[in-house]
Amino acid sequence: MTDTTDDIAEEISFQSFDDDCKLLGNLLNDVLQREVGGSFMEKLERNRILAQSACNMRSAGIEDTAELLEKQLALEMSKMTLEEALTLARAFSHYLNLMGIAETHHRVRRARSMTHLSKSCDDIFNQLLQGEVSPEELYNTVCKQEVEIVLTAHPTQINRRTLQYKHIRIAHLLDYNDRPDLTHEDREMLIEDLVREITSIWQTDELRRHKPTPVDEARAGLNIVEQSLWKAVPHYLRRVSNSLKKHTGKPLPLTCTPIKFGSWMGGDRDGNPNVTAKVTRDVSLLSRWMAIDLYIREVDSLRFELSMSQCSDGMLKVANDILVEETSSEDRYESWNQSMIRSQTKSHGQQTPSLPTQLPARADLPACTDCNDGGSQYPKLELPGTDYMPFGHQDALGSSSSESSFQDSSHGSHKSFPNGSIANSSGSSSSGTPRGSFTSSQLLAQRKLFAESKIGRSSFHKLLEPSLPQRPGIAPYRIVLGNVKDKLTRTRRRLELLLEDLPCEYDPWDYYETTEQLLEPLLLCYESLQSCGAGVLADGRLADLIRRVATFGMVLMKLDLRQVAPDVKEVLDTFRVAAELGSDSLGAYVISMASNASDVLAVELLQKDARLAVSGELGRPCPGGTLRVVPLFETVKDLRGAGSVIRKLLSIDWYREHIIKNHNGHQEVMVGYSDSGKDAGRFTAAWELYKAQEDVVAACNEYGIKVTLFHGRGGSIGRGGGPTYLAIQSQPPGSVMEAGPQEESTTGIGHLRAIPWVFAWTQTRFVLPAWLGVGAGLKGACEKGFTEDLKAMYKEWPFFQSTVDLIEMVLGKADIPIAKHYDEVLVSESRRELGAALRRELLTTEKYVLVVSGHEKLSENNRSLRRLIESRLPYLNPMNMLQVEVLKGLEAMMTTISSEMPCSLP
Repeated sequence: MTDTTDDIAEEISFQSFDDDCKLLGNLLNDVLQREVGGSFMEKLERNRILAQSACNMRSAGIEDTAELLEKQLALEMSKMTLEEALTLARAFSHYLNLMGIAETHHRVRRARSMTHLSKSCDDIFNQLLQGEVSPEELYNTVCKQEVEIVLTAHPTQINRRTLQYKHIRIAHLLDYNDRPDLTHEDREMLIEDLVREITSIWQTDELRRHKPTPVDEARAGLNIVEQSLWKAVPHYLRRVSNSLKKHTGKPLPLTCTPIKFGSWMGGDRDGNPNVTAKVTRDVSLLSRWMAIDLYIREVDSLRFELSMSQCSDGMLKVANDILVEETSSEDRYESWNQSMIRSQTKSHGQQTPSLPTQLPARADLPACTDCNDGGSQYPKLELPGTDYMPFGHQDALGSSSSESSFQDSSHGSHKSFPNGSIANSSGSSSSGTPRGSFTSSQLLAQRKLFAESKIGRSSFHKLLEPSLPQRPGIAPYRIVLGNVKDKLTRTRRRLELLLEDLPCEYDPWDYYETTEQLLEPLLLCYESLQSCGAGVLADGRLADLIRRVATFGMVLMKLDLRQVAPDVKEVLDTFRVAAELGSDSLGAYVISMASNASDVLAVELLQKDARLAVSGELGRPCPGGTLRVVPLFETVKDLRGAGSVIRKLLSIDWYREHIIKNHNGHQEVMVGYSDSGKDAGRFTAAWELYKAQEDVVAACNEYGIKVTLFHGRGGSIGRGGGPTYLAIQSQPPGSVMEAGPQEESTTGIGHLRAIPWVFAWTQTRFVLPAWLGVGAGLKGACEKGFTEDLKAMYKEWPFFQSTVDLIEMVLGKADIPIAKHYDEVLVSESRRELGAALRRELLTTEKYVLVVSGHEKLSENNRSLRRLIESRLPYLNPMNMLQVEVLKGLEAMMTTISSEMPCSLP
């Protein structure tokens, strides 16, 4: 029996969601009325009402009327021109996007209003302590926890980034609209802002018009870090630290990193031949560039905040040393500068050079075109955030043409050095103007180089920076952090030169290379504040920055490499680049479709041949000279043999000692969800994955080796997706969770990759990969008398419960009438029986899933989800029917074209 109180509470919570949907929907209607006209809006509304009425009839069990309304809707769709169909599809798509924004805002609002959050850090720690876990054991376990979340390389995010930004702005406006203190004028202005955003969205192309490159994928991933993870990580770690201190008396150590991030963007070669060694290098450098750029912004904000003068003796000494060094450096610069000016004046006074009789070669072209004449053989990589340049990096010295020329050429194939020589990109140098005979442009070049050096600082830069005192003690934190910012700026500039394949002659003391180097001055500031009784300041923005540095390091995300059926030359080229980048930039080497121990040993041999042990220019050598080599077991056959492969590997003395010595006694194994699900169905795949993990854990235990399981799950249910906490709870005992959505290659069903396989069934609203085989299995068990056993398993076994719940959720999203409509219109009559059989199988699956879960109808335990699905149907169903009509028209057109083509000669 349904709890009436719960129903009322849920209805109240949904009222605000409905209000937001109506607000956004009405504003979109107003925009469309202006953009497409009243006549089309009448047609759009008529289709929406037909779809809504059909849904209402079907929910009430009046199937005949619902079917008639759906046929009328299909008829309306068939009369549309392609232009009208496109406009209707765009309009309904934007309705659904706006509804999604409102839903996300609704979830955030509900979470804020809840006095107690289940599954929060505080709740979980409390449950553990009420069990048999001691406070000391809890503290040590949390501090040792390591979870790595890996961002996949595949560009499955359909929305362009520009639309994502606009959606975020609408979400912020909805949040602002919830404020109770808004005046009437405030709300009018808010509505105007919403109208502007929605109008901008309508007038923006929704689709990418070019195929994304691996670098595009990487840039999108870095955008996720900047827009989401960069803010979320320190916030989450604060919550963990506070809860840990509450329950154990000790906070989370500042540099403790229970969560790390990895990436396959620019490293995943499986199915993407465009990912080369050059791409891997550029993406890794680009990731480093973004990390440094983000740190510069944070340090700037921190310098403004830490204006206090009281500090520890150690902090005072460091600040004093920095001031002494900068003062002596500036004195030397002023002396050098005056000497150069006198020398130049004397030279000009002795003899005035005659005007040239002709212009030099290429003088009619912009200075930046020089970069295309020789030098880098690769196109320039557009850096993210290049519009954000601190004044110290820009070093504005005036607006003369000579300065512009230098700035342009500094990004080309030449670089000037203080002795007046010119070095090209190949490293050779030619004699320039002799010392004492500098031209004005060369003098500006000298000044700019000095300003970008370890000790240089332009006068204009000084005007914009906070004035530094002559003696420390007034603002020592600003002095130290200013030095950190200068070093970060030089680090960023060095990476830009490396990305553009230009000469880079920076002294190692001039830039940061490791995480420890950057942490040192930050921890000094933190300890100084704590010692002076300013712990409340230390535990704010500064602690957040320290935790970011500890989590993201100098690379944001370590890059994993993945390859299947490797081309030996490309593998060797890749590992040569890996040797240059160093272990700080790279994570693991993943072997797709691994099936034998020799797969792992071959990669180990190739890595050794590539001399990974040699320290690269950017980082330290990988442990033992190799990356972690991770076999990926994907098909059901390979999953069943995973334990045997690991046993064979660990039985080899050299390999076992290598794992102990160089990888801290950890063997990492990856299991794939996409192809196993496609290979055997969701239910069988889930069970095979579970057994494979148990066998791998047992194999490692036999040899005293720890195991880390890398779960290639994420996205749709058919590809292993679902709530993370359920996924963790349902893992076999002894396994360590590491998550990363990913995609694998296959030689299975029609040589389709898993993403299009799942997407195709999702578009027809049949979602077959997620449930096929489940109904037959449950039916067979029930008919053999195991019904009560299945019910007990559902109540007591987290793995089985989470699997059944996820399948029940998918069944709630499936729509038999829509799937049937696709078959009846697009499938030949001879093949329709297959579709009918599959629909009967879907009904069987629904029946037995409800028997096992004990629910009367689908999603009974998740009424919110059911209501959210139903609210979308009036917009989603017409889009499916419209797709059917468009596909029907395309098929007819292709048939006509084929019949009219002349027969080719034999």
